[in-house]
Amino acid sequence: MTTEDDDNRPARRRVTLTGISSRAWEHPADRGALSALRELRGFDDVVKTFFGMWNERGFRLMFLAGAIRVDHRQYPRVYQRFTEAASTLDVAELPELYVAQDPRINGQAIGLDRPFIVVTTGAVEKLDDDELRALLGHEIGHVRSGHAVYKTIMQILTGWLANVSWLPVGVIALRGIIAAMLEWWRKAELSADRAGLLAGQDPAASLRLLMKLAGGGDLSQIDTAAFLEQAAEYESGGDLRDSLHKLGMTAWSSHPVPVARAAELRKWIDSGEYAQIVGGDYPRRDSDGDASVTEDVKAAAKAYREDFANSQDPLVGLVRRLGGGAADLAGSAAGKAYNWVSDQSRRGRQNNGGDGTPEA
Repeated sequence: MTTEDDDNRPARRRVTLTGISSRAWEHPADRGALSALRELRGFDDVVKTFFGMWNERGFRLMFLAGAIRVDHRQYPRVYQRFTEAASTLDVAELPELYVAQDPRINGQAIGLDRPFIVVTTGAVEKLDDDELRALLGHEIGHVRSGHAVYKTIMQILTGWLANVSWLPVGVIALRGIIAAMLEWWRKAELSADRAGLLAGQDPAASLRLLMKLAGGGDLSQIDTAAFLEQAAEYESGGDLRDSLHKLGMTAWSSHPVPVARAAELRKWIDSGEYAQIVGGDYPRRDSDGDASVTEDVKAAAKAYREDFANSQDPLVGLVRRLGGGAADLAGSAAGKAYNWVSDQSRRGRQNNGGDGTPEA
């Protein structure tokens, strides 16, 4: 059945992805990190207990007091797009959704025990129905993948970094942890972009959303092909000085730049994976318990090797020419991380009498 959007255009027919697992949209590097963490029995409980000093209720109350909670009475257009995105991703229990005052287009998923979603008034005002559906699907993807828990931890650690800036040793250790989490989070954003595309099933709308994130709400004088040309120039243009500038721009950023996100989403579409999932070929939630952390970590290492081998960045090209061993750097690091996780998980099972079945 087709429906009509607010502007009376016939809405695009969307396929309900019954029982879809978050593994379907997770970037290999994101999924590898998540699988390794999930393999540590009780890790989430330990994290939540450790960060119990941070009052999630207080953070939620801040939005309850100073933002608009969305439902069929408040921001009904947003609520309708929200339910559509959730229905397409087969999410029965909707997280709470708030609209907060901010002219920028933005959204976030927050929380440890009861993650909730916040989008800005800029997003509501500047996005059409299809773009808004993609944004809301993006945030639902974060919640379904469990990203909100680790993003909240990262935000807390960043706050701690400011508080212990007078302790050089503490800062160095904390900066290392935060840098590693930021690298993972940039991959998590690519995963959520895929979830947003699957929720809306409109590639043009997902690309428009990224264009609007880069250049505001008016696309009447902006061209998608030209925007993707920007992405190609950003990836391969310039010399080593530009490569160093890009490192400086991204190393401490939680999000890839919009042109890079557009290029990655286009690459995923062109790979055929998106069409395969919409066609019904995707992992189901009821098979999450059978997922192999070994294979997930191997896939993450492979993704990093392929990125290194195919990158057009001048600095990466120089490293490739200087030595072939650098291409295996990510794979080696991922392998060591998996060995450590497996060892810790094995010890935990021996101590607790567990059966060794990985948790979803």
